[in-house]
Amino acid sequence: MADDSKSDSRAVIGSYVAVGDSFTEGVGDPGPDGAFVGWADRLAVLLADRRPEGDFTYTNLAVRGRLLDQIVAEQVPRVVGLAPDLVSFAAGGNDIIRPGTDPDEVAERFELAVAALTAAAGTVLVTTGFDTRGVPVLKHLRGKIATYNGHVRAIADRYGCPVLDLWSLRSVQDRRAWDADRLHLSPEGHTRVALRAGQALGLRVPADPDQPWPPLPPRGTLDVRRDDVHWAREYLVPWIGRRLRGESSGDHVTAKGTLSPDAIKTRIAAVA
Repeated sequence: MADDSKSDSRAVIGSYVAVGDSFTEGVGDPGPDGAFVGWADRLAVLLADRRPEGDFTYTNLAVRGRLLDQIVAEQVPRVVGLAPDLVSFAAGGNDIIRPGTDPDEVAERFELAVAALTAAAGTVLVTTGFDTRGVPVLKHLRGKIATYNGHVRAIADRYGCPVLDLWSLRSVQDRRAWDADRLHLSPEGHTRVALRAGQALGLRVPADPDQPWPPLPPRGTLDVRRDDVHWAREYLVPWIGRRLRGESSGDHVTAKGTLSPDAIKTRIAAVA
């Protein structure tokens, strides 16, 4: 847990802008109206609770499916205009999972964006990728993701950025941390990431993000195979189809924009 000096240093955060793709938009964590909440919205609540009422602003610019260059073109200029105390920057994951991409080259473009963000924001929180060893369609990319993560940590060192290290978050290796599509976090997964983000910022968080899950009854081979077939039909085939057609899940999606922390709390409570 963070010490008091770090907690005090983060108490000045009065504005937060979240930048990224589906992970930061909150896909997999629907509110009562079907719109997504997600870890960044949940982090905003943790930050707002440390400020006087009404003395905190939060904007979520993330849009699902966005590649790094799209995030830089569409979202980073808005961050520069807002000049927040904190910006979270999770980008490059959709680039890395595409065939033929070079993690070294993606990291070079990531660093240019970090340089622009650190010049505009008080603190830039950068995010590593998850360990995909348990994700069927992505486990073969584990080495590529690890290479990119190494670059992200080195860039963070150069620019003095705190790191939201998702690779080391053991609790998200449990299948209950993931949505049915196995590509996005579940509400509990998003909650645990928000808690880890708070720790990365030096906040005292209300729960341990790596708290063990309750035991699950064992599943037989037939159950696992049935789940895999259902997942492939409902999620993998449509995902591949969009890639072949050159479509993105975010083609007709707009960013959530400025949100009230009180409204986020209400939406979370409605589905808790």
